Amino acid sequence: MEMGPLQMLVVGFESPTFDGSVLAELGKLRDEGLVRLVDLLAVSKSEQGDLTAVETSDLDLDEAISYGAWVGALLGLGAGGPDGLELGAFEGALMAEHEYEYGLDEEALATIGADIPEGGAALIAVVEHRWAIPFRNAVRSQGGIAIIQDFLNPEALIAMGAVHGAELVD
Repeated sequence: MEMGPLQMLVVGFESPTFDGSVLAELGKLRDEGLVRLVDLLAVSKSEQGDLTAVETSDLDLDEAISYGAWVGALLGLGAGGPDGLELGAFEGALMAEHEYEYGLDEEALATIGADIPEGGAALIAVVEHRWAIPFRNAVRSQGGIAIIQDFLNPEALIAMGAVHGAELVD
């Protein structure tokens, strides 16, 4: 299974007025084949502090197991070197097979919920950038590798400016 680059997005909503536009835009990207939804978790907190969570994915169980093995192998390699690679792949596949979700228990959900204001919500999404697969393959075929990748947004640029501005003042 060929996979595109993965991105995790965490978006907070202080006092949402959901009108369906966020999911509609995500649906357009999915329908055009630009992204695939690996996992999406939406959590809302009522004014009384009660949490509600909804999850969805575009992956079938076999794909979820493959992704779990791939992610687990990389985590295992980082944690334990070559010996951790195989164990990580096995654990990742097993977790995906049995959980097929973020694997959040009540305690983990409560931790996320603690950061959401009453009446607020959060959206956690892992998306696969399908549009990037041909570009990545072309780069790889020429011996190239990704050195740095990140998304720039206004908030990140402001934060970078603040860091560099502080350095200039010192």
